[in-house]
Amino acid sequence: MSISSPLMQQINHSIIDDLAEHGWSHQRDFLSPELTLALAAQCRANAAAGNLIAAGVGRGTERTVQQGIRGDHIQWLEAGQSDPTDQFLQIIEQLRCRLNQELYLGLEEVECHFALYPPGAFYQKHVDRFHDDDHRVVSMVIYLNQDWLPEHGGALRLYPEGEPERDILPLGASLVLFLSAALPHEVLAATRERLSLTGWFRRR
Repeated sequence: MSISSPLMQQINHSIIDDLAEHGWSHQRDFLSPELTLALAAQCRANAAAGNLIAAGVGRGTERTVQQGIRGDHIQWLEAGQSDPTDQFLQIIEQLRCRLNQELYLGLEEVECHFALYPPGAFYQKHVDRFHDDDHRVVSMVIYLNQDWLPEHGGALRLYPEGEPERDILPLGASLVLFLSAALPHEVLAATRERLSLTGWFRRR
């Protein structure tokens, strides 16, 4: 699905309105079913090949793997890795331009990785921006899971300021977007493997 399609244009308007008013947005059917399946297959193939590594907390010399805090395995995306990832990066680049046009956020680049949570893995409550680094402006999660049911768990739990917490199930093709510094969140444990693409729109 092209991001210029009427449906995607409608979704983009909803994203802009949500971010401006609430600081976060949840959109179903952001990706086509075909691209969602292709990306999920790519993630699983990369994991089987040993290309996903245990995610750490902190950065630089302070980065450590602490599965009691965070239990996912990741692989960073780069242009040219595969046709599905290139299609995805093209869509996200167009979304970056749209966010800049409408909200004047000064977003200059995107970083993104596959994230695979094995059954039982979780990520404790946190915010996505480091206290001494304001490069990350908008966070995004795009889910790649098929036939996800509430009893599988694995929700993304958001903690909007002054509002009740919100649980969002990781339904395939859906998007969650939020301001990186303003929204604490956590990933709840699931009973099955949980796949996503997670990334950040950044300023330099």
